[in-house]
Amino acid sequence: MDEHTRDPSVAPPLGDPTGWREDRQWEHATLRRAVEHGVRLFNAGEFHESHDCFEDEWYNYGSGTTESAFLHGMVQVAAGTYKHFDFEDDAGMRSLFRTALQYLRGVPDDFYGVDLPEIRETMQTALDDPTTLEGFRISLDDHRPTAYEADYEYAERLD
Repeated sequence: MDEHTRDPSVAPPLGDPTGWREDRQWEHATLRRAVEHGVRLFNAGEFHESHDCFEDEWYNYGSGTTESAFLHGMVQVAAGTYKHFDFEDDAGMRSLFRTALQYLRGVPDDFYGVDLPEIRETMQTALDDPTTLEGFRISLDDHRPTAYEADYEYAERLD
């Protein structure tokens, strides 16, 4: 584990996803923290803030790592959804989703508790039918959590 990605305050998952080690610690706890905030903000329709959570953590990992690919993909997922809803730019959404699908290829399906097969399927379907994004929420540990005040505060501190 990299020292700069440790954070003993990050809670354990509900389940046993990739990233949760046998010694009951996260491989990269700051990645899980960013995922929790990013997913909850995404599910609250705060796509720009969600993007920022994933992007800020992405800078902690070198190119070619699974962590970098996952976070880069999630940045693209949030950005593409933002393009669709806030700018009505489905061409931009499609471009970002195609890139996200490339980054997420090969990342374990349950990486840090995120349901990646569902995300991949939704993005693939949205390429032809952007209305698929209506009501789409990301599953984390088999739940679809929404944002708390702490999530907004976390995103605000990233600026």
